[in-house]
Amino acid sequence: LKASAGGGGRGMRIVKTPEEMEKFFPLASQEAFQAFGDGSLYLEKYIEKAKHIEFQILVDRFGQAIHLGERECSIQRRHQKLIEESPSPSLTPLEREEIGAKTAKALAHAGYENAGTVEFLRDEKGHLYFMEVNARLQVEHPVTEMITRLDLVQEQIRIAAGHPLSLCQKDVVFEGHAIECRINAEDPEEDFRPTPGTIRLFSPPKGKHIRLDTHVVEGYTIPPYYDSMIAKLIVWGQDRKEAIARMQEALSDFQIEGVPTTIPFLLKILELPEFQDGTYHIHTVEKVLEK
Repeated sequence: LKASAGGGGRGMRIVKTPEEMEKFFPLASQEAFQAFGDGSLYLEKYIEKAKHIEFQILVDRFGQAIHLGERECSIQRRHQKLIEESPSPSLTPLEREEIGAKTAKALAHAGYENAGTVEFLRDEKGHLYFMEVNARLQVEHPVTEMITRLDLVQEQIRIAAGHPLSLCQKDVVFEGHAIECRINAEDPEEDFRPTPGTIRLFSPPKGKHIRLDTHVVEGYTIPPYYDSMIAKLIVWGQDRKEAIARMQEALSDFQIEGVPTTIPFLLKILELPEFQDGTYHIHTVEKVLEK
């Protein structure tokens, strides 16, 4: 069961029996209404050990559409992403080219106009299941910017202003590997409970191929009213192994005092054999929490 008016895991329940349907439908509907003002739900096939893969698309008003590759977003807690990377370790270059081209063509045919993300679940046999189109830039768009050297915000503004795309598919070059970690003011030991409060020390990592997107400064007080994400740390490497090592070093150098954050937990994830070899899936975080 999934909410039709929004995502982020709200208004969502796994249903395996008719009895569970009767029990969970009103609960999911109520949660969806409280979150989005709309209690309508829809049914979607549940895929175990799925990998969450999404394609970044640009479409202008002239029907020109290109893809900027995919992002893997399978490291999640409560259906919300913690780590994203591009390219996905699960796709071959041929799959990337074929799926990206089909996805871009589909959005253009539908009359879409904007930057957008087409999200899929991939099962253990490699089958892709369409989930949704996010008609905006995603939190994780910087990993795409890192491997393409393109400014997606600039491209989105150009599209909105009625200009044609500034490049075509053959101009898109993918180089290296990028990983993003979302730094949240949360306590993983307490089921990721938000931890608002005042940041006494904020000393982010610095160095080549390290990017930090944040609004936080030392002395900033995190309010309890909004999303708990306080920073996005993005790194680039010549290959996936180098990107992982650079992210581990950057997270280890990131000093935040005053509130608990997800940094120690993210380091644990990066050390997992499943993450190192790219076989992780959307339930990998749950396995770590059970240990």
